[in-house]
Amino acid sequence: MTAPTVVLAGGGTAGHVSPMLAIADAITGIDSAARVSMIGTAAGLETRLVPQAGFELDLIDKVPMPRRPSRDLLHLPARFRTAVREAADILRRRRADVVIGVGGYVCAPVYLAAKRLGIPTVIHEANTRPGLANRLGARTAAFVGTAFEDTPLKGAQWVGMPMSTEISQLDRSAARASAREELGLDPGRTTLVITGGSTGALNLNRAVAAALTDLLETDAQILHLTGRDKRVTDSAGEPLAAAGYHQRDYLDGMHLAYAAADLMVARSGAATVCEVAAVGLPAVFVPLPVGNGEQELNARGHVDAGGALLVKDEHFTRDWISRNIVPLLREPRLLQTMQQLSADRGITDADQRMARAALKVSA
Repeated sequence: MTAPTVVLAGGGTAGHVSPMLAIADAITGIDSAARVSMIGTAAGLETRLVPQAGFELDLIDKVPMPRRPSRDLLHLPARFRTAVREAADILRRRRADVVIGVGGYVCAPVYLAAKRLGIPTVIHEANTRPGLANRLGARTAAFVGTAFEDTPLKGAQWVGMPMSTEISQLDRSAARASAREELGLDPGRTTLVITGGSTGALNLNRAVAAALTDLLETDAQILHLTGRDKRVTDSAGEPLAAAGYHQRDYLDGMHLAYAAADLMVARSGAATVCEVAAVGLPAVFVPLPVGNGEQELNARGHVDAGGALLVKDEHFTRDWISRNIVPLLREPRLLQTMQQLSADRGITDADQRMARAALKVSA
């Protein structure tokens, strides 16, 4: 039996690239002889992350759908045909047995090229509200997996979010003390981690600064990941400082934050919601206040199950923090209950489920 050739398509943001890499790693873990490569565009994070992970990357033109009528709309058909032709050339050259798509601009032309060549497709949708490319591709896909159970794609199966094994297989209790020490924290102290993502969240930062005294009076320590160039300062313009308050702009390795935390405050991007559940971490989700509301939808099932709280960005204030977060930090039993309810929704083998579905289709 010849080794399967698998081509994955996706990119743009870490939200697409990370699950794509997790699925690819799972495929090679199941079948070390499998030939695995990826298709992306020159404008996405995949140009850096895919080669770093040791996989070959082919590029096609990025063909975004114009958000409003413009001259770009006139050029869309020709640009899309070019991208489909480029994708078909790659799939022929790679001799693809199956295509796996995780969403993003690159996927629509790849799905169409695969359909024309008779190559089966397998799709993963990360968000509760699916993107256009995956809505189109799911109509003819051999298998569709979703990160959330209520994603409206016909015939889809809830498989969870493919993620790195350093997160999906994280034993928080075993790693807690060493993670806190590595982050410069007290190993035995209740820990609150606050993050707005790599770009930060100004309102979260301001609210935490305003409520800092209230939070520290619980005797908890705080790791505040402020985002690049969003350092929180005091009235004199100096970095905000207090005993038990630790400020960083960024952390390369969120598994350390997950291991260290007893409670996390974060945006509710699809990856964050699924990772928090996978590691069984109580959370407070503050959805991004722009876009189509998908972050609130992503968090809803987890919140309804009792594993997290949800608050709108404009309502995340010192008063809200004092009424909702301070009591959690003062009462470990509340956090323990949320921890169990969070873990009950966690799926830790989504990468394996997607990999096995693709390998079955390729056989």
